[in-house]
Parts: sequence; structure tokens; C-alpha cells
Amino acid sequence: MERLQKTIAKAGIASRRKAEELIVSGKVKVNGVVVTELGTQVSPDDDISVNGVVLKKEEKVYYLLNKPRRVISSVSDEKGRETVLAYLSDVRERIYPVGRLDYDTSGILLLTNDGDFANAMMHPSSHLPKTYEVAVTGVLTDDMLNRLARGIMLSDGKTLPAEVVLLERSTKKNKTVLHITIQEGRNREVRRMMEYFHCEVTRLNRIGYGFLDLGNLRQGQYRKLRSFEVRKLLAMVKRSTED
Repeated sequence: MERLQKTIAKAGIASRRKAEELIVSGKVKVNGVVVTELGTQVSPDDDISVNGVVLKKEEKVYYLLNKPRRVISSVSDEKGRETVLAYLSDVRERIYPVGRLDYDTSGILLLTNDGDFANAMMHPSSHLPKTYEVAVTGVLTDDMLNRLARGIMLSDGKTLPAEVVLLERSTKKNKTVLHITIQEGRNREVRRMMEYFHCEVTRLNRIGYGFLDLGNLRQGQYRKLRSFEVRKLLAMVKRSTED
């Protein structure tokens, strides 16, 4: 979302100050309705006209970023920390993250200017599988792994069954590494699942999102999603909501 006057200015119609004057004087419509309030927020999906001239909408774009650790999944940060947009600085469209990854979590993060797509991906009923490689301090026993696979009770309810693949377990190193695939978007879900067994996460990397993987992308690199990938993600969401 963005202030209406900023959107008008970025479209090259007028300066920011002139855009504010046009809004106050009733010369601007959003989705066919005259808007005179300067604080109005608009999205890329809104139809905006100034003096009867319709602003050209941005092309809808979709990106996959391999988010580094210690980067904020936001378009801005009040504490001045680096955000994911720093890695897509050459993208002209006003994109924003689809959901979020924690500050200390790396891996797949989608970004777009398509509000309908973003909402579909983030909807609680979408149940898109997301796979993480997680390393913890502590030894997870077979029983613990089975309980993760069946679902465990967290403060906000029982988790859905997860797919768990053990990669490494060392009593000597007091370390466990595994792949875990979940189908929910709860806040810090994987970290809380590990905390349930009193294990501290030392590395968390999202390596799968739906059918997508990181491929050859190094941390900080990104690529455009292909049109068939966008369609396939939407089809996966549609199937999950119909089940």
C-alpha cells in the first residue's frame, strides 16, 4: 500500500505537492470514486484517474529471492535495518514480500505487486507446503521426530502433520539437522516446534515453497518467476482450498 499522492507523483502526472492539490480539489478518483483525503492508501490493483486520465497500471511481476539472514522481510524498517528490497533495487515496480521470513531465517521469499496473488499465497486455507532445513543444538530422538510428523500442541493449537527427514544426528556434537515440511503459516512455527523439545535453532533455511526450490540462487540473488510457475502456485492453492 502507498499514499495516493505518492502514487500519482511516481506515475509522472505531477509533483507530490501538485498531486496533493489535485486530490484536495476533487480531481482524483480511485475505483471511480472521488477521493479528497490526502492520507488515502492505494494498492497497485486500484484504478486511479487524474482529471479523467487513467494512470497506467504497473505490469504484475513475481520474484523469488534467496533471502539472507539478518535481513528484514519488509519494504522499510523503523530501526534502519537492511530490508529485502535492497537486493532488488533495480526492480522498477513497487513490490513487497509475500508473507515473511524471520530476521535470522534465510531462504525462499516471494515478492510481487499482485495483491490477489499475495493474498492467495498467505491465506490460512492455502496449506502450501514449505520445506525448511533446520539445524538445532540438541539431539532429537526418533520418538520426537515421529511426534513432529503427527503434530504437536503449541500455544496456538496443534500443528498439522509435518514431513520430517533426518539428515544428521550426533550425540557427540549435541546436534541434529533435518528437513521439515509444514503446510501452515504460523508465526515462528518451525522455531517453536524445536523449542517444544527444548532445542535451540542454530540455522533455519527455507529451501522449498510449493513446488519451487532455490535452484542455483546464492543468498541475496533473485530471479523472476515464470508465468507457468505463477499459474501452478495458484492452482495448488485452489486445490488445497477445495479439499
